[in-house]
Amino acid sequence: MSAPASVHVRAPGKINLALKVGSVREDGYHPLATVFQAVSLYEDVVAEPADEISLSVTGRSADNVPTDSSNLAWRAARLLAEATGTDKGVHLRVTKGVPTAGGMGGGSADAAAALLACDLLWDTGLAREELGELAAELGADVPFALTGQTAVGTGRGDALTPALARGRFTWVLALSETGLSTPRVFEAWDAQNPGSTATPEVDPALMHALVQGDPHELARHLDNDLQPAAIHLRPDLQHVLDAFDQTPALAAIVSGSGPTVVALAAGPGDAAEIADAVTAAGVADETLVVTGPALGARLVEPVRAETD
Repeated sequence: MSAPASVHVRAPGKINLALKVGSVREDGYHPLATVFQAVSLYEDVVAEPADEISLSVTGRSADNVPTDSSNLAWRAARLLAEATGTDKGVHLRVTKGVPTAGGMGGGSADAAAALLACDLLWDTGLAREELGELAAELGADVPFALTGQTAVGTGRGDALTPALARGRFTWVLALSETGLSTPRVFEAWDAQNPGSTATPEVDPALMHALVQGDPHELARHLDNDLQPAAIHLRPDLQHVLDAFDQTPALAAIVSGSGPTVVALAAGPGDAAEIADAVTAAGVADETLVVTGPALGARLVEPVRAETD
């Protein structure tokens, strides 16, 4: 008989191709209609047996990530333990590849990876649907990090409907080392849209462009209601968008609540040229080329140790 010596799970970051926002509700949340796409930028979580729950972080901006019980991956492990009644512990080794506080769901990817890794390590045997229910308790973006690919999110963004996206899309990311507070962005949106009663809906033309797999058509329908609010709080984001306008980028928008700005390229060759031009313009702390859609949280390399 064998037992896992460790479990390695990888989960993707995400971008928002569209984000439509409705007026704040009595519970303090805004109703959303958004289109997520998982991209080839990942968080890696290795779960190892331990007496209690603990966590360590390396990789991109690791110094800015808490390693105590406030960490979303830690909370995911604790939630799974409570939900399944296990008294087992775990040490989570998180390697970050997704920007911190960049609106790309890195913390949510950590949580999704931790849920799957601990479920496998502890042999708690939850179905993906059950893991998804726990994921929704942790945050609106966590269920999508489990499923990946492309999906429409409604409600708080956590009610997911898979969306068909043919082919592969190439994106250029302009990153900022200084994060942008999501609650502050929504507060700014509220101030800019007093009395708004619009019901958020995703443009069917965007969904059709995804089915076609046509980046030129998709570029016409990228949309983010939060972009003016994000630029109000961070006027430098307009300089990033202006820099993309001087490149072969098909379109560029602030992703989610920012500060990451994403641009759609016609293909890898254009993407490299776009990234070089934005880097030369000096408007971003880093530029990256990624592709989407990417798979959701998945087992990378199970390691098994023989036991008596």
